[in-house]
Amino acid sequence: MGPSSGSAGKFIKLCSPTIHYTADMSGRRVVVFPSAAELGPALAHLVASRADKALSERGRFTIGLSGGSLVSMLGKELPVLPDLDCSGWLAGFCDERLVPFDDGESTYGLYKNELFSKMNIPDSRVLAIDPSLTVQECAEDYAGKLKKAFPKEDIPVFDVLLLGMGPDGHTCSLFPGHALLEETQKIVAPISDSPKPPPQRVTMTFPVLNSARCVVFVSTGGSKAHVLKQVLDGGDGPVLPAARVLPSQGELFWLIDEPAASSLTLPVERQGSAAKL
Repeated sequence: MGPSSGSAGKFIKLCSPTIHYTADMSGRRVVVFPSAAELGPALAHLVASRADKALSERGRFTIGLSGGSLVSMLGKELPVLPDLDCSGWLAGFCDERLVPFDDGESTYGLYKNELFSKMNIPDSRVLAIDPSLTVQECAEDYAGKLKKAFPKEDIPVFDVLLLGMGPDGHTCSLFPGHALLEETQKIVAPISDSPKPPPQRVTMTFPVLNSARCVVFVSTGGSKAHVLKQVLDGGDGPVLPAARVLPSQGELFWLIDEPAASSLTLPVERQGSAAKL
């Protein structure tokens, strides 16, 4: 459940008369959990609820996945949800490293082992890169797969994009100060000089991120506190890549734990693992 455009910045009453949340002027919801252990189940329920909505309205559910801690979190929490039918899901990747699938850096390889193998998502409904290509060819090939999967849309509109954030404020493979931050034409771009190894990657661009129906950032741990404050509270200095993800028509969630939230001054919503978002 997200806020209406007229409710931004106000306290909104949910079904329970004792629970409230706040949404800032962008409609962004910042939800704080005691720890990552409580955050995981709430994330899984959020994904499942948006999947149910998409399947009932459009007959399929499209989700973009990111690596990092999200892999193990989703691999633990999604398969234990009761009656979760993923046969109508279509999964892609928000960015990917140009390495073989059996390399420990492959996001696809990690999800195949930790999530796809536990769920009924057919291989034909997972959009993966072709790591045998050059980075430029790989980006073009993956963009072609997205266009084929979203034939009626110039820019693919995913139902849910799950994103992480690095300690420098990057998200996907969109790094501070990089030229790709200004890319507006391509839906997938190659990067050969990633400041974080491996250097060759492909990444979705801001036009895709900001067209999604729902974007969910997950960020945990005290090491993220300083950059989270800059991204969410704002302040001096350039706008970091993660702060530039502002879906034009969709929901935006930041799901974080108490250590990551320790420096924030903005109003937040505090929830437990049973949260229905």
